[in-house]
Amino acid sequence: MEIASKVSVVLTEPIASKNLSVHELLALGRQPYTNWLGKLTDEDLSIINNSITLLELESFLEKKCFQLSDGQLQRVLVARALIQDTDVILLDEPTTHLDLYHKVQILKLLKSIAHDTNKIILFTSHEIELAIQLCDKMLILDGLENLFDQPCKLIANKSFDSLFPTDMISFDANTGSFKIKK
Repeated sequence: MEIASKVSVVLTEPIASKNLSVHELLALGRQPYTNWLGKLTDEDLSIINNSITLLELESFLEKKCFQLSDGQLQRVLVARALIQDTDVILLDEPTTHLDLYHKVQILKLLKSIAHDTNKIILFTSHEIELAIQLCDKMLILDGLENLFDQPCKLIANKSFDSLFPTDMISFDANTGSFKIKK
């Protein structure tokens, strides 16, 4: 329980019990702070309700997790990590299965939470263009240098150029985007 009050994790693997309702799964995020009976306080309920609103989950709270789309379940799991209220949040591909609106919504929300609460939020992503626009710092795992810096500095240093075959994809430092070579 001590670690669970310091670090929350969202993995890409399926949850163990998809037979829980969305509300039940969200409430489990407060488990590190409840008594042995798991009784939720008014403060716990307030934290849960705040995350429900932030991630727009109201319409499927009573559904079982197996009834959700992959994208809806991903949003629920991110909300559960926020409900856990830890100093560090680790997320593995938090935007997997999400449409562009919800990808941007979650990444902007995570950035806002990090800035407003001084939480450390680390996530892996293949959404390089979104990460460049929304992250304070990035680590490029290239297997060689594994550069870590602000996105604008990584762009200026042409750190993204080595990630892709130059005959297929090029990085445009002016726009912060990738272009497919035709």
